Amino acid sequence: MKKLDPEEQALLDDFDAGILTRVPELKSELERHKDYAAATFQKDSRINIRISSKDLRLLQKRALSEGLPYQTLISSLLHKYVEGRLTEHS
Repeated sequence: MKKLDPEEQALLDDFDAGILTRVPELKSELERHKDYAAATFQKDSRINIRISSKDLRLLQKRALSEGLPYQTLISSLLHKYVEGRLTEHS
């Protein structure tokens, strides 16, 4: 078994101490959250935008490092922005 990172170890310790518990009716909870995810990421509209080739290359590079398609990254960023969850770092 691989060594746990500090976050994983803290979760395991909390579970062992009874602080974290199993979700009752796990299957129904998973189905409910799958429905939420499907509704959130349903793509039913198309847009066309013009951006600089430099920005596109940087987006593609970032998406590659995150392990997802660049259009998915752009969609996720836009979604987070309109939901007010995209924060700016100085």
